[in-house]
Amino acid sequence: MAEIIQRHGTWAFDGTTVRITPGLHRSVPLFRQTYGEIAVPLEAVAGIVYEPERRRGRLRMRLREGADPLLQATGGRLPDAADPYRLTVDTDRSGIAEYLAEEIRHALLLDRITDAPTTAYLLPGPPVPVSVRSSDGTVSFDGVQVRIDWADTSDRVKRATGPRVLDVGDLVRVEWLPNSGLDDGFLRFVTRETVFSKLPAEKDPYALDLWGNVSRDLLTALVATAVTARLPHPSARADPEPGDEPERADRVAGRGRRHTASAPNPAGPNPADPNPTARNPADHHDVLLRRLRELGELHRDGVLTDEEFARTKAVVLRGF
Repeated sequence: MAEIIQRHGTWAFDGTTVRITPGLHRSVPLFRQTYGEIAVPLEAVAGIVYEPERRRGRLRMRLREGADPLLQATGGRLPDAADPYRLTVDTDRSGIAEYLAEEIRHALLLDRITDAPTTAYLLPGPPVPVSVRSSDGTVSFDGVQVRIDWADTSDRVKRATGPRVLDVGDLVRVEWLPNSGLDDGFLRFVTRETVFSKLPAEKDPYALDLWGNVSRDLLTALVATAVTARLPHPSARADPEPGDEPERADRVAGRGRRHTASAPNPAGPNPADPNPTARNPADHHDVLLRRLRELGELHRDGVLTDEEFARTKAVVLRGF
């Protein structure tokens, strides 16, 4: 076995699997600590290099395109320190790093593994259920449904629509951009009916606007990855055509009405609705009227454009 232990993590290779374990040092980013150990099968590896630098070197492993739902969900946007496939190496351990890299490259040659894209995910992604509290609300995923509960600081438009419950079968893809501290990020769940939406994340009832604590918001990549791992693989997925949108939207709306009333809440009870499943039809009607009145006020005050008002109103109606 080839192994290197550093403060930011440990990489070990047994001939078939590269096991990457985050370190316990306080400098290890919260995302890496939370994501935990990753077992990378050799057939998922496209290459590995050791890059010597003046003070420290770096091990960098490249995976085959389509092999890892984490890389698919984050699109290479993870900060270097949070990237599990990079390891900072002290100069006195450079020989061990080079040996590990050479062992993996040799195994790739012996097993004749190419760097061609894969047609299925070779890594599982994070386990479910998973729940993350961000600056815009709490997002949870139980393997079947995504639920978003808005925070008190969320935009009035989002709070007016109420919690979002999305069946994973209704999703086309997940879009994620980290909060850099200078620019906001977002976590957006794209359905066939919203694939052409141009609403900003702060007003989009299918998106979390990431603007607060950078380390905490980065954890939303856990949810993005868990959902991505359960969507069709990119090699088998086709983006919807504009002509397909209305028919699909009707089907999604019908499912949404069924799921919203009975969906489990992985994040726990909604403070604004302590017992949503016990509501009678009159209660639903009152809530619907109240939310429609709030949207109407936002529209009259100029907070919502005509397009935003129409789209958000449609979301509210579908939810009921």
